[in-house]
Amino acid sequence: MALPLTPTVLPQLARPRKGLPDEADGWVYEPKYDGFRAVAFVDGDEVELQSRNGKDLTRYFPELSFPAGRYVLDGEIVIESEDGGEEFNLLGQRIHPAASRIERLAAETPATYIAFDLLARDDDVLLELPWTERRTALETIVSAPVKLAPYVRTAADAEQWLHTAEGVIAKQRDAPYRPGERTGMVKIKRVRTMDAVVMGWRPGKAEGTVGAIILALYTPDGELRVVGHSSGFTAKQKRELVETLKPYETGARGSGEASRWTQGRELEWVELRPELVVEVTYDHASDGRIRHGAKVQRWRDDKDPADCTIDQLS
Repeated sequence: MALPLTPTVLPQLARPRKGLPDEADGWVYEPKYDGFRAVAFVDGDEVELQSRNGKDLTRYFPELSFPAGRYVLDGEIVIESEDGGEEFNLLGQRIHPAASRIERLAAETPATYIAFDLLARDDDVLLELPWTERRTALETIVSAPVKLAPYVRTAADAEQWLHTAEGVIAKQRDAPYRPGERTGMVKIKRVRTMDAVVMGWRPGKAEGTVGAIILALYTPDGELRVVGHSSGFTAKQKRELVETLKPYETGARGSGEASRWTQGRELEWVELRPELVVEVTYDHASDGRIRHGAKVQRWRDDKDPADCTIDQLS
């Protein structure tokens, strides 16, 4: 490749923030995607895809193609769902050593590249240009099959993505691109809530403490299915929860039964009768499970466990 930027170029990162910044302070807004961040190096028919941490992703996505030219893009590899979201669990299945599996999945569940920044074009490095100029140049390059990330200029218009997408990425209009740095960008995650049955608990690292509670939801056929866990309790709460949960224990407990709670991780567990309900917040769920740890907001004494159904994850 004969590009002015070559791997490794670490993507610019976003700092977490609770609320949308004001457009009056020089911000624009893009949707947050649920995929693999990837820098694409394109030189004619040659393409290299580099992950957020500098690893080569090219072989895992043979179906991705790019418009002719010489340029370097920052973007996201996603597998789009029928409802307009992204299927992260399907994306993760691509990272596999077998070429035959990758080829089959590339045909069955093809990925899409969504571009949201332009780092170089022809022989020019664009990193020092403000976002507004890079965006204008990006719009002249991107065409099918690559998709161009939309953006809006007001926080009010971006609010929709806090309810329909994975959240919002806000960028400073006049900011240059700083590879590997958390500057000029912030991310505001979409926060979801659900009521879940407390199915059990896991001991904490300190003796006589609760490390996490195990969360479950009812399926349409009445099965109580484990969907995740919640931790992050204070030291005081961890001690108090042992006594709070004790009256609900069934007597079933053990360790090493990985498939029961944890999708492969061998952890101790203590089973509870399905009588306690908690309201939790979480960032994202895929394949019927909460992908990141949930946070307890309150205990729901007023909620019937039977009303805690799995459709809340839809």
